[in-house]
Amino acid sequence: MKINKLEIENIKRVKAVKIEPTANGLTIVGGKNGQGKTSVLDAIAWGLGGDRYRPSKEYREGSVTPPSLKITMNNGLVVERKGKNSDLKVVDPSGQKAGQQLLNSFVEELAINLPKFMNQSNREKADTLLQIIGVGSQLYELDQKEQRIYNDRRAIGQIADQKKKYAEEQKFYPEAPKELVSASQLIQQQQAILAQNGENQRKRQNVANIQQQFNNEKAEIDRISRQLEELQQKHNQTVQDLNTAQKGALDLQDESTEELERNIQKIDETNRLVRANLDKEKAEEDAKENAKKYQKLSADVEKVRLEKRNLLNNADLPLPELSVEDGELIYRGHKWDNMSGSEQLKVSTAIVRKLKPDCGFILIDKLEQMDEDTLKEFGQWVEQEGLQAIATRVGNGEDCSIIIEDGYGSGQNIQANEIPFTQEAPQQKNWKAGEF
Repeated sequence: MKINKLEIENIKRVKAVKIEPTANGLTIVGGKNGQGKTSVLDAIAWGLGGDRYRPSKEYREGSVTPPSLKITMNNGLVVERKGKNSDLKVVDPSGQKAGQQLLNSFVEELAINLPKFMNQSNREKADTLLQIIGVGSQLYELDQKEQRIYNDRRAIGQIADQKKKYAEEQKFYPEAPKELVSASQLIQQQQAILAQNGENQRKRQNVANIQQQFNNEKAEIDRISRQLEELQQKHNQTVQDLNTAQKGALDLQDESTEELERNIQKIDETNRLVRANLDKEKAEEDAKENAKKYQKLSADVEKVRLEKRNLLNNADLPLPELSVEDGELIYRGHKWDNMSGSEQLKVSTAIVRKLKPDCGFILIDKLEQMDEDTLKEFGQWVEQEGLQAIATRVGNGEDCSIIIEDGYGSGQNIQANEIPFTQEAPQQKNWKAGEF
């Protein structure tokens, strides 16, 4: 649905204006500030959008004639507001009366109130786009998944850094044993050595006892010759025993317990060094393990981001190079606050057009923010999209379709009896519908 003809009288700053907008492309309402350009757009919004767009002072100041508004759509639908109360009258092509409900069926609210979209928060704009292309819920789930993985990865990264820093700060003692030293084991070793030494002493005492026995027996042999043979035999056996005992005693060597005693005395210090080394090794292992987890989570984050990119790449977006990242609109690699004014306007127009395709027109105020080249490019894009855009721009150059001067549309040459407005319009003011 598009606007074929627009007739306005005595609304806000407008005295009498008639416009036949171009069907596809830009129709620019030009003029100096305060002449009534924005009033034209406000009148259209009021006519098609209903009483919520009624100006607070719809009567033109100084006029005794009520406001009058007539909009003819391209399908023959006629929308009128006139009379003291500016009552709405809608007649469809078949001649049947209709009302605001019919207008609401094809008029997109943001198309007649573009600033409402442009003033939304970054997330609200992005949500509007995602709602249009039908991937809002999927992208929301992916955003939540990415945020969870990202948070997990950040926590793991912090732990890995802490473990690595802790390991680097720990001193390593190469002279310390690999495992903790047990005091009971050292004492057991000491007791075993002492027992062995006691056994050695017993054996030495045994040698002394046998030697004494040998001496006694030798004396007995000397004193008792009658028992010489018996004693000689016994003595021979004793000699053998003595030799055996002496041979066994020659290889005996006592071990020192001094080192064990020293180890027992410094066991706490030794174990402290061992624990320090174990802590350092554990911290290094933890750091490596958390680094692996961080790498895996980084891969998971990239995987989710790829899913999001694929989801948006396969979506029917209103503009090439338009996307959503982290809940914000991205156009040509820029977020909303880094887009130029013309880029913001183009993005807004494209999104609003997509909201309700049946609404073939859009109202745009203050196009003076665009230079001539950008304005030309924007106009070509609007025409290419088959969209009707009625806009205002400060100035009176050739790019303007109609100039508003003191509430009148200039350059139209319609005879006075052809003007469907109050006779308050000055007779010498010539104006006609622009050729667009």
